[in-house]
Amino acid sequence: MTTPLRRLFLALGLAAACASAHAQYPTRPITMVVPFPPGGTSDSLARIIAKNVGENLGQSVVVENKPGVEGQIAAQDIAKSAPDGYRIALVTSGNFSVLPAMRKNPPYDVVTDFTPIADVGRYAFFLYVNPSVPAKNMREFIAYAKANPGKMSYGSGNGTGVLVFAQIKSLFGIDLLHVPYKGEPPAMTDLLAGRLDAMIATGAGLPYAEDGKLRTLVTLLPTRSPLAPEVPVMREAGMSELPVVIWAAVVGPAGMPKDIVERLNKAVLASLAKPAVAASIEQMGFAVTPGTPEVLGNLIKTQVGAYTKLVKSIGIPLQ
Repeated sequence: MTTPLRRLFLALGLAAACASAHAQYPTRPITMVVPFPPGGTSDSLARIIAKNVGENLGQSVVVENKPGVEGQIAAQDIAKSAPDGYRIALVTSGNFSVLPAMRKNPPYDVVTDFTPIADVGRYAFFLYVNPSVPAKNMREFIAYAKANPGKMSYGSGNGTGVLVFAQIKSLFGIDLLHVPYKGEPPAMTDLLAGRLDAMIATGAGLPYAEDGKLRTLVTLLPTRSPLAPEVPVMREAGMSELPVVIWAAVVGPAGMPKDIVERLNKAVLASLAKPAVAASIEQMGFAVTPGTPEVLGNLIKTQVGAYTKLVKSIGIPLQ
């Protein structure tokens, strides 16, 4: 057999082997990386999705928490992983929209360094204060902050909190002390203990507000949340709404085979379509909006542009 023919047969054999491997996917457990520590809304969301996706695929999906640097560590981990479908991530607007918009030299390109797999949904964020803060609404909060410049602190466990407080500080000319955290749970712990005065967080804080351990001043949602219908939206509290989406989705490394992406997408969407799963997620103050890889790819591209525009309009200095 001539060398060219031998190469041809080897190439065909390799292609057939790859096709067979794709058809059998998955043959071993899958890891889902989460950019936040255990215990928060994103972690709980990821674990619900992982469990059900694993059942749909016939393989376990293991959640691996990689918090830190506004989700950068988790995103870089996935960007550098093999594109074989065995290492994917739950990402959010925090590390895919806010972080790139606030960096002079973003550590990754959200459009070219990743493969969109499935849109998952939208977060409901709220501004909480410790009951020691003598403010029952945003007007009183602003007045108290102006009367105590530099003395009030706010924690951030995600980029959304940083961005929203920057908007509030710019809009009302108040001086607040920023305390960054690796995720929402540790910041929430300090807020409950009175070591912080305020923070922007998900619906995970609503049970504490119901018990009187926190006070909820405003929601970032465009309409009032059914979980807290008494809490006003931003425009009702005298602030402009955020011109951006606060989202979560599943992605993988760039270059993933199309058939594996489709298999994962179907598994995620089938999981979110289960009434019990959707109800469990929505109880966390998260709206399920499942979407295709194409829909997610467009969301990622448009939102990083929208966040960049917002950061510039507020005048946040780039890091």
